[in-house]
Amino acid sequence: MSTSVRRRSLLAASSAHAVHDGLTDLIYVLLPIWQTQFAISYAMIGLLRASYSGVMAGFQLLASRLARRWGRERMLIGGTALAGVAYLIAGQAGGLTVLLLALMLGGLGASTQHPLASSLVTDAYEPGGGVKEALSTYNFAGDIGKTLIPGAVGLLLVVVSWQTSVTLIGVLGLAAALLLWWLIPAPAELPAHAQHAAKAARGKGSASGLHALLATGTLDSTVRMGFLTFLPFLLKSKGAGTAGIGIALSLLFVGGAFGKLLCGYLGARIGMMKTVWVTESATSLCIVAAVFLPLTAVMGILPLLGLALNGTSSVLYGAVPELAAPGKREQAFALFYTGTIGAGALSPVLFGRVGDVMGVPVALLSLAAILLLTLPLSWRVQKAL
Repeated sequence: MSTSVRRRSLLAASSAHAVHDGLTDLIYVLLPIWQTQFAISYAMIGLLRASYSGVMAGFQLLASRLARRWGRERMLIGGTALAGVAYLIAGQAGGLTVLLLALMLGGLGASTQHPLASSLVTDAYEPGGGVKEALSTYNFAGDIGKTLIPGAVGLLLVVVSWQTSVTLIGVLGLAAALLLWWLIPAPAELPAHAQHAAKAARGKGSASGLHALLATGTLDSTVRMGFLTFLPFLLKSKGAGTAGIGIALSLLFVGGAFGKLLCGYLGARIGMMKTVWVTESATSLCIVAAVFLPLTAVMGILPLLGLALNGTSSVLYGAVPELAAPGKREQAFALFYTGTIGAGALSPVLFGRVGDVMGVPVALLSLAAILLLTLPLSWRVQKAL
């Protein structure tokens, strides 16, 4: 396969990941505004957030099945356009019902991105090698989108209304769909020998290994989202103000973005299991340290904690193609993303209850202990590989 086709595939998938992840996390910026605008309760705020992420998680498997009938490229472009249209509708929403429907529509469009873009990268790079490195680049792009799009809207809100800002983001979604239509290589551009090599390299797959990988990813996502939920409260208890908490989260996210890029390459060099053992052990130790260290020391370890906390996901994603059964790559990615995103949504609820009953430090220490369960699971995955 030509280098230009491979690069176009990676650029298309990375662009889709950046835009979709940016649209998803933009909701965090808009929730306080919507609370004031529509005078809604915290329960309704939770429903608005869940309406996007819940639909996104729930329809990924369906999106992968429909891609086999209608084509992966068409589904990915259409899903991106649908997410843009959803934000256009949200920008015109005069009531809560329209806003809720718009967010559900956005989640439906977003459900196409993870399974289809991941498999696009894998198919492009598998014949010539470098799948894990390419997936880590794709993963890194998602964090760039999470940083740039909410940040840009935050600046826009200083000078224009939230309706105008959201409408402009809807236009961005439609522009991204056009970019994907131009970038994604047509099936005819894939040389016949490369298509045959890709199919041959898929192997027989391993159902038990894929289940162990899913369990590893689910636990990793559970701890990551649980920790992110409790971190502001931990920092506040140590004396941090609003600005300090914002700086702390920035340090964590910057470390996390580079962790996704670095760990994908590390996994390709030393193997999936060794990388997971290094990152998950480091994450567990850093969480325990964060509970007991003073504020200044916690701020110092946050970039390292972010690197380990987010980095594991890249090496886990890279193992999905190797464990997927022939012709089931999109479904394997969809199953993996459904489990990890679903676990991330439930974790704050479950461990929030632990925090209510036993306190935030105990909840965080529980997360650190649970994360160690990924070590034997990753060993099981390695055996399947």
